[in-house]
Amino acid sequence: MTESVRLDIPLLLPDVEDDQDDCVARLVSMLEGRDGIERVHVAHDHDGVIVEHEVGEHPDGVPYANGALCLHYDPDRVSLAQLTDIATRAGATITAQYAHELIPFRSVGAEDEGARIEAALRALPGVTAAVVNFPAQLARVEFDVTQVRMPAILATLAEAGAAPVAPSETAAVEPTVTWYARNRELAWSVTSGCLTLAGWVAARVAPGTAPLPIVLYLAAYFFGARDNVGHLVKDLVRGRFRFNIDLLMVVAAVGAAALGAWAEGALLLFLFSMGHALEHYALGRARHAIKALAELAPQTATVRRGGADTVVPIELVRAGDLVVVTPGERVAVDGAVREGQSAVNQAPITGESVPVDKGIGDQLFAGSVNGEGLLLVEVTAAVGDRTLDRVIKLVAEAETQKASTQQFAERFERIFVPLVLIADVLLIVVPPMLGVWSWSDAFYRAMALLVAASPCALALGTPATVLAGIAQAARNGVLIKGGAHLEALGGIDVFALDKTGTLTRGEPEVTDLLAERGVDDAVLLASAAAVEQHSRHPLARAIARAATSRSLTVAEAEAAQSVTGRGMRAQVNGVAVEVGRLTLFDGTADAPPQSIRENVQRLESAGRTTMVVRAIGQTPEWLGVIGVADEARTGIRETLAELRALGVRRIVMLTGDNPGVAAAIARSVGLDDVRAGLMPEDKVTAIRELAAQGRVAMVGDGVNDAPALAHATVGIAMGGAGTAAALETADVALMGDDLSRLPFAVGLSRRARAIIRQNLFISMSVIGILVVSTVAGWARIGPAVIVHEGSTLIVVANALRLLRYRGGTRA
Repeated sequence: MTESVRLDIPLLLPDVEDDQDDCVARLVSMLEGRDGIERVHVAHDHDGVIVEHEVGEHPDGVPYANGALCLHYDPDRVSLAQLTDIATRAGATITAQYAHELIPFRSVGAEDEGARIEAALRALPGVTAAVVNFPAQLARVEFDVTQVRMPAILATLAEAGAAPVAPSETAAVEPTVTWYARNRELAWSVTSGCLTLAGWVAARVAPGTAPLPIVLYLAAYFFGARDNVGHLVKDLVRGRFRFNIDLLMVVAAVGAAALGAWAEGALLLFLFSMGHALEHYALGRARHAIKALAELAPQTATVRRGGADTVVPIELVRAGDLVVVTPGERVAVDGAVREGQSAVNQAPITGESVPVDKGIGDQLFAGSVNGEGLLLVEVTAAVGDRTLDRVIKLVAEAETQKASTQQFAERFERIFVPLVLIADVLLIVVPPMLGVWSWSDAFYRAMALLVAASPCALALGTPATVLAGIAQAARNGVLIKGGAHLEALGGIDVFALDKTGTLTRGEPEVTDLLAERGVDDAVLLASAAAVEQHSRHPLARAIARAATSRSLTVAEAEAAQSVTGRGMRAQVNGVAVEVGRLTLFDGTADAPPQSIRENVQRLESAGRTTMVVRAIGQTPEWLGVIGVADEARTGIRETLAELRALGVRRIVMLTGDNPGVAAAIARSVGLDDVRAGLMPEDKVTAIRELAAQGRVAMVGDGVNDAPALAHATVGIAMGGAGTAAALETADVALMGDDLSRLPFAVGLSRRARAIIRQNLFISMSVIGILVVSTVAGWARIGPAVIVHEGSTLIVVANALRLLRYRGGTRA
C-alpha cells in the first residue's frame, strides 16, 4: 500500500526562490531511493487539489514561486514521522551546503559584460549557478560553501570588472565616489575624441609621414580601447577567451590601423566608447527608478518609550514599538494605528491615486505619506520584513529573471559572433584569390564588416526594456516578478477573475430592508441584530454592522441557539426571535406569508442573500426580509472596460458562490461569462478549458486560488501590500486591494512587448543593412560605426520610454 505526503518547499529549503532551483533537484535526488520512498515530485496543493509536475517542468514554461514536495511512500517500511524527519534533515543538509546570494555591483563595461561576468563566476570552483543582469547591475549566485566563500566570489566579481556592493549594505546608501570614478568611461571617451580630432588636424597640417598624427592616433586608441583591451587581456590571462563585441571592435580598429586608416580606427573606438558611456548613463536612469524605492522610507523614526518621544535610527525600531507619525511625515514603519485619524497617501506602495482614511486598527505601510492628522502606530514588522523591503527584494530578484526574448538574443549572439569572424576571414582571403578585390580592399571591407555585424543593440534592447518595465511597474503599485512574466502579461487574451474579494469587496453588506406592513425598518434591523450580534458568521456580522452604522439600540439576547446552515434563535426582551433563511421555517406550524415569500424570491433573483425575521407571539409576527450582498467594487465596470480597450478578448468569473448571486454580479459589472458553484479543482479545469481560447491570466487572492493561479499563463494576486503570501505566490502582485492598477499593468506589459519587438526589428535591420553596405563597399568604417552606435542608443532610449508610461489604451 502506498501513501503520500506533501511538504512545503520553503520550509525544507528556505533560501530557494522557485521549484526550478538546483537545490530542489538535489533534494529530490537525496530522497529518491531511500528505503520506503517510492517517488518524489513537485506538487502545488490547496484544499486537496494537486497540481503535479516533475522537477524543472512547467506547463507554461515559467517556474512556480510556491509549491510542495510530494513524497509517495510505503507506510509499512517508513512512518510519516520518520519520512518528515528524513526530508527535513536532507533539506537542512542542502541549505547548510548551498548558499544563494543576490549581489549588486557597479560596472561600466560593454553590453555583453553580463555574459562575461557569468562565465567568470561559473568558472570559480564551488559556484553551481550564476545569473547576471548587467543593465540592472545584479548577480544571483548559488555556491557550495564547502568549496568557496563570499569573499572569493566578491573578488572574482571585482576582477571581472564589476565592483561588488556588499550584501549587507543598504540599497539606499550610495558610497561617496569622485566625479572621475563615476564618469571614468566618459572621461576616457572624451579624451579619445579630443586626441582623434587633434590627430586629424595634425595630419592635415603636418606634411607626408610626420610622426605626430600617428602618435596622437595611438593615444586615442589607448583611451578609446582601454576598457575593451583590459577585459580581453584579463580573459586571456584567466584562460577564458571569448568571441564577443569587445573583440570585434578591437580587431576592426587594429585592422584599420594596419591599412593606414588611423583616423577611422580611432574614430571607431571613440564612438564605440562614447556610445557605451551614454548607454550606461541612460540605463542608470532605469536603475535609479528602482533604487528610489529604497529611499521612500525615512532612515529614522520617532519612538515613544516610557512616555518620552525619541528619534532613533530605523534599524533600532522593533516590532511592538510605538512610533509617532506627525502630519506631512513619511511613514518609516509597517504598523497598526493605535491612536489618531488621518488621510494617508499610499500611492508609493499601492498605486492608489487618492489618500486613504486611516483610523484605529488600520494598517500603515512604510513609504506612505501622512496627511494632516497625528498618528500613533504600533510597529508590526522590523526593518527587513516591511512590505517595502519585501518589494525591493523581489524586484531585485525579478531583474535577474531573463525574458524569453533576451534568452533568444543571447543564444543568437553566441552563434553569430563566431560566424562573423569566420565570414571575415573568408572575406579577406576568397575575393583576392578570385581576383575580385585587392588584398587591401578586401581587408578594409572585412574590418568594416566587424563593425557592421556587432550585435550591441540586439544585446541591450530586451534587458533594458525589462529593467525599465519592472521599475515603472514597482513605482506604480504593481510587482512583476521577472521579464518572462512581463512579456507573458502583455500577451494575455482571457482574464479569469475570482468573485469574492476580487470583483467584490469581500465583506457582505445589508442592501435591502423589506419590512412587513406595520413594521418599521429600524425594528426589523434591530431585532435581527439582537439575535446575530455575537455570531461570527459573515452575514451576521453584516447585520450587526448595519445596526451600528444606523446608531440603533440593540437589546441583549438570551438563550441564543444556532440552527446550522439555516439561522439563529434567541430571546429578545422576552420574545422569541428567529432570523434565518426561508428554509429555517420549513415544517413549522405557521408558514411564512405570501408577501415574505415574494420578497425573498425578488431579492434572490437580484443576487441577494436573504434573511427572514420572525418574532413569535408578537403582532405582527413576521417582521420582514433583510437582503445581504457582497457588492461589486466601485469602478470595477470601468476597469474591465479599460482591459477590453487594451485588447483583452474575454473576461470570465470563476466562483464557488451560488449561480444566482454570481450571475447578478456578472451582470452588474459586465462580464462575458460566469462559472459558478466551482470547487478549487473545478477552477483548474476551467483554466484549462479557457486556455483553448488563448493565453489566460487568473486573478485571485494569491492563497485560496493557488491551484488556478499556478495553471494560468500568468497568476495575479491582489492586496500584495497587506499579505506576504500574495507577494510570494503570484507572478504579478497588485499592491492595492483592488483591480484599479490591473489595466495599468496590462498596458505597461503590452507597451513593453511592443518596444521589445521594435528593438529587435531596429537592431536586426541595422545589422542587415550595414553588413550589405560594408561588404559592397558602400559604407566605410566611420559611417558604419556612427550608425551602429546610433542604433544602440536608439534601442536604449526606446526602452526608457517605459519610465514615462502612465497608462492608456495605446500599446
